[in-house]
Amino acid sequence: MDDKQEFIGKEEHDGKLALPDDILPDHLLVLPVNGRPFFPAQVQPIIISADVWGETLKRVAKTEHKLLGIAFVDDKQADEVPHLDDIPLIGCVVRVHKVQVEDGQVQFIAQGIRRFRVLEWVHKKAPFSAHVHYPQKGGEFTDETKAYALAIINAIKELVAINPLYSEDLKHYLNRFSPNDPSPLTDFAAAITTAEGPVLQGVLETLPLQKRMEKVLMLLKKEIEVARLQVEINQSVNDSISKHQREFFLKEQLKTIQKELGLSKDDKTAEIEEFEQRLEGKTVPADARKRIDEELHKLQMLEVGSPEYGVTRNYLDWATNVPWGVYSEDSFDLQHARETLDAHHSGLDDVKQRILEFLAVGSYKKEISGSIMLLAGPPGVGKTSIGRSVADALGRKFYRFSVGGMRDEAEIKGHRRTYIGALPGKLIQALKDVEVANPVIMLDEIDKLGSSYQGDPASALLEVLDPEQNKEFLDHYLDLRVDLSKVLFICTANQLDTIPGPLLDRMDMIRLSGYITEEKLAIAKNHLWPRVLERTGLKKTQVKISDATLKAIIEGYARESGVRNLEKLLQQIARKCVVRLLEDPKQKISVTQKDLMEFIGSPVFRAERILSGTGVVTGLAWTAMGGATLPIEAAVVHQQNRGFKLTGKLGEVMKESAEIAYSFATGHASSFGGDEAFFDKRFIHLHVPEGATPKDGPSAGVTMTTALMSLLLNKRIKRPLAMTGELTLTGQVLPVGGIREKVIAARRSKIYEVILPQANRSDYEELPEHIRQGMTAHFAEKYQDVFDVVFN
Repeated sequence: MDDKQEFIGKEEHDGKLALPDDILPDHLLVLPVNGRPFFPAQVQPIIISADVWGETLKRVAKTEHKLLGIAFVDDKQADEVPHLDDIPLIGCVVRVHKVQVEDGQVQFIAQGIRRFRVLEWVHKKAPFSAHVHYPQKGGEFTDETKAYALAIINAIKELVAINPLYSEDLKHYLNRFSPNDPSPLTDFAAAITTAEGPVLQGVLETLPLQKRMEKVLMLLKKEIEVARLQVEINQSVNDSISKHQREFFLKEQLKTIQKELGLSKDDKTAEIEEFEQRLEGKTVPADARKRIDEELHKLQMLEVGSPEYGVTRNYLDWATNVPWGVYSEDSFDLQHARETLDAHHSGLDDVKQRILEFLAVGSYKKEISGSIMLLAGPPGVGKTSIGRSVADALGRKFYRFSVGGMRDEAEIKGHRRTYIGALPGKLIQALKDVEVANPVIMLDEIDKLGSSYQGDPASALLEVLDPEQNKEFLDHYLDLRVDLSKVLFICTANQLDTIPGPLLDRMDMIRLSGYITEEKLAIAKNHLWPRVLERTGLKKTQVKISDATLKAIIEGYARESGVRNLEKLLQQIARKCVVRLLEDPKQKISVTQKDLMEFIGSPVFRAERILSGTGVVTGLAWTAMGGATLPIEAAVVHQQNRGFKLTGKLGEVMKESAEIAYSFATGHASSFGGDEAFFDKRFIHLHVPEGATPKDGPSAGVTMTTALMSLLLNKRIKRPLAMTGELTLTGQVLPVGGIREKVIAARRSKIYEVILPQANRSDYEELPEHIRQGMTAHFAEKYQDVFDVVFN
């Protein structure tokens, strides 16, 4: 053997007497173990599968020396036989003690002795055996080695001081080894760490003593840091628990002392006193007071843990929170009200005047009660904000909730107390929140109420919105009469068609029409743009936008009745400006019309092209989004037979209007200078463009008749002219609605001449001066009046 001097066999070495642990066999049985490698300094039990490794232990038992080689195999189950290539060549030889077999497992005590290296595998299947040799113990004990040994000992002491669990391992080591022997000390230090198996196997395979000591010292330092962190966590948890326990015991002692001295009461007594204190200063009706007293008496009789206790307590909590007879003082300063409305809204002069008249009546009577206002108009015209302004003008509390999509009448009138999770209705909840019995309550989107198998909320609102009934409003949960007559209800709706008739009849309606360009421009300058700058954090000196640019945005991108989309576009412009300012904070941005394409894209609306020609007439229509122009076309398809066809996705009312127009034109053709037999020989097609859009309403009869007359006389309307009105078979022109919206739509399309029913003259004359300015209105009582304006 070439490296004979490095290993020790059965002979004496260097003339010294061989110790028992130095007389080791050249042939060993090898047992693979998982989890952690075994070190020479260790003594600990090992448990293995009897079925797999029982034969290995039997053969060890038959030997005189009872020695066994243990090799670490990573990621292998105890009952799996590893491949020979997975078994490392360096392991630890141990002496086997106290072998026991129980429940299919073999347990024995392994006493680590020395490292071994496999020279050659003798038996390559379980039970494994090999020819081995043994590296020399330790190494030269130099000053540097001694320093490392002292560092390891100090690290172990520090670890024992932090975690006393390691002290037992240290005592066991000191009983068996000399502290001056560095090699076993190093192996012992590695064995007590919690390092992973492959790391410890690297220590086992490091034969030079000093390098091995360096590795183990690093492992000990990591172990100390982990132990310190664990101690800190435990200390933090223990401190928190101790603090809570201490507080709990002190509070319990304090409660007991106060109770003994009569200074405190139990929870039930405290709650009853709180309920009674809430009623102080309130004017509770006699019936309600009697019911509340009965519930208080019941609460005194019930045990705190009883289910009925919780139900009764919740009921009293709601009943005593109702502001019985508590009213805020109204402000009847009309000048203040006018300033508040003007500050919050531009335009809407007729609406503001109507609200001021309402407040003036309240000022004259010294009270505002029994009033239900309905603000009806397109989206984005300021209905909700007007309701808040009314509350500010009156100095009242404001509460808003949306009834759009509400399908359960219990949300209005509450649930029965017998149901789990029962609650009062929204109105009682509103009174509790505002803490007064005369707030302004806004019912938003009342035209979008639903109904289902759970009930009809619209019918439930009838009692709420009727001044003769809401004096004694009955909530199902409270089962008490509550006076809502002092509440000012303000409802909002986009259209009136979906509001049930009985409900609409109870409300005083105020219509909010769309804004014209001049009004939108004022709103954008005075309200929207300053608000957008504030929300984005911009200053007026950083970003400026001209009136011409705002007007271009209004006419090209936000032509709808309201201003909500206009505000979104201004926010989009502000965001683009913020991006530019982040790139160059010192620049000043001025938004011009040329920049709009970059900021908000191409215009959505182009200049409306008014259709013209024989048989083509421009009508005026009202939609939920405001007014709109409605061109109507009539044409002769062929002259083979009589016929009449309608297209344009028309509703039932418009179809009837078309039939009336056709009958009137046919019956009175000669009266207006046409061929009496014109319609007898021709197939007429009447079309309303934009066929994908549904259209309906009783205001197109005059327009359709005029289109047929244009066809009959072969005359075209040579000037911009729009009209609206319904026609009867006798030629009477009937009044229509939405005059303001229709006139605004005509102005927007640059049509300044309109024909309106005579019965709508007062509606037109009530329009603000800036809307009528430059307009020419003709009023027709019979169709002859329309004919004279159009064709004469």
